[in-house]
Amino acid sequence: MFSGADVRIGVVRELTLGEDRVALTPYAVYELTKAGHRVSVEAGAGEGAALADEDYAAAGARLLADAAAVWRDSEVIAKVFGPVAEEYGYLREDLLVFAFLSLSVNRRLLEAFVGSRCAAFSMETVRDETGALPILTPMSEIAGSLVPQIGAHYLQRPAGGRGILLGGATGVRPGHVVVLGAGIVGSGAARVAGGLGAEVVVIDRDLDRLRRVQELRHGGSLGGVKTLAASSMGIREAVAWADLLIGAVQVVGSKTPHLVDRETVEEMKEGSVIIDADVDQGGSIETSRPTTLDDPIFVESGVTHYCVKNLPASVPVTATRALSNALLPYVRKIAGRGLVDALNADHGLARGAAVVEGRIVNEDLAREYGIDHHPLQSVLPLHQEAR
Repeated sequence: MFSGADVRIGVVRELTLGEDRVALTPYAVYELTKAGHRVSVEAGAGEGAALADEDYAAAGARLLADAAAVWRDSEVIAKVFGPVAEEYGYLREDLLVFAFLSLSVNRRLLEAFVGSRCAAFSMETVRDETGALPILTPMSEIAGSLVPQIGAHYLQRPAGGRGILLGGATGVRPGHVVVLGAGIVGSGAARVAGGLGAEVVVIDRDLDRLRRVQELRHGGSLGGVKTLAASSMGIREAVAWADLLIGAVQVVGSKTPHLVDRETVEEMKEGSVIIDADVDQGGSIETSRPTTLDDPIFVESGVTHYCVKNLPASVPVTATRALSNALLPYVRKIAGRGLVDALNADHGLARGAAVVEGRIVNEDLAREYGIDHHPLQSVLPLHQEAR
């Protein structure tokens, strides 16, 4: 694995359906090239996020017409989503891929990483010094802001909904919103839904998270929001009451448990809406299945389901810039120090390691599939304090 200085970094067009984001903006590329690294960008990679090839060239990038050439020329590939099947052939032993991987629900990709001996780092599990998720958080913030807007649209009659205005009207009750999870997505969704005038209940088993929601409520920013400790009966009763159900359960690096079963969905009112923001990790609602931005909804038991796994991609201009800002420090650290020194210097970055040299180094992932776990220090020569 490379040891830093003059590292070759690649940025390719995303092949995931409906994905218009790109991992690094020209501003990030400029910072990397200024530091002495060589950045190759596939022509057209930034088009969906309103980033022109000319902007990348002006930032010092080498523009390559062929994605294969970018993969072949790079030591580090920065992506939004993990490689799709047609990209598996590009994976090799001396390559590091940094992306949102969702490996707990993508065994084929996991096997491709293991078989190729490529180093795979999951952006969604990288931690900072406070234990927060610095790369995932801006995407969660965007998703939290989007889901009430999307739900409000699909509750309208022309979109197939019940004909509910979330904020109600004079003399008419507002819509009912239930949010499963009080993390970044859930609290953001509650804030926006409450701002639209809806009656909102946030459900979580973590009482500290619910207290933070309560504090925001008392501070005035979540005025119409109530909290409820999670229980099977409580969830069932609340969901039956909902016009809009938002699944926002954050389980880092593991498959999301089903908190709402099929029978509970069948008890919901016809024309109500479910948005499962957890679907990229399996989904918190049993009836959920992944959809795309091109075909975002399906109806089951009379309930509209919106289960797009790359929600922030619907606002790629905003999301690309937010992602690039969060990702750049880690790419710069790995490129500048080399992988081993970067991991020794940043223990939270090591939390992102999923597969290295053909071995699964993430304990949760190994447990998920019943595969042998190899501690990262058994694969790379880390200092004792970085283990």
